[in-house]
Amino acid sequence: MAPGLFKCVECNEDANELHRDYSNGILKITICSSCKKPVDKYIEYDPVIILIDATLCKIQAFRHILFNTEINIHWKLCVFCLLCEAYLRWSLLQGSQSSDDPADIIRYTKEWEFYCMFALAALELAVFCIGVWFILWTAQCFRGSSLECTPLLKALLLSSYGKVLLIPAVIWEHDFSPLCFSLIRLFVLTSNSQAIRVILNCSRRLSLLAVCGGLLLETWVAQALKTLQVCSQDYLSML
Repeated sequence: MAPGLFKCVECNEDANELHRDYSNGILKITICSSCKKPVDKYIEYDPVIILIDATLCKIQAFRHILFNTEINIHWKLCVFCLLCEAYLRWSLLQGSQSSDDPADIIRYTKEWEFYCMFALAALELAVFCIGVWFILWTAQCFRGSSLECTPLLKALLLSSYGKVLLIPAVIWEHDFSPLCFSLIRLFVLTSNSQAIRVILNCSRRLSLLAVCGGLLLETWVAQALKTLQVCSQDYLSML
């Protein structure tokens, strides 16, 4: 990573290095000139500890991941999370379409239904990101500053890792599964809000406003698509 692109995980100040290498393999962690604390304490931590702190939405862990590491798996993680969400929707769809016809089992092998759920999940994610971007772009325009889309998109995709929890929630189906799905959704939105705070160094109120705006736009588009689907089915049934 190029010099000057590191951030102190405690105060968000710029730093030229995270540690200094000495002879005989001795490393000394760089101390922040602003807060007088280690620039990034997580370089000595086990990845499991970092993951736990990120799950707890600690802002220091988010700064370490987004600024002081070269993680470029956000697109792969995005596709995997979309697959998880598509599988959840597909399983719920199959569960609601019960039939006594033995030939109905073939319906479970129709891949196009799963692909439709994947496309729908991808569309809703894109709408959510657009809604978040628009609100933040508007706020940045009022402040007279610009908004970089690439770091924001990376932060949103990485902070959506909680969608992976949808798979075990579907596999171990329980009466409390709808509650689990709601809690997972809340966790993902909380992580998105924290990631926005870190990447833009903005207030909690603005990050929550952006997430809520993106969620409202996503919900509106989802309801519009459902209404369009119902209308098309009614029209076809009348033919």
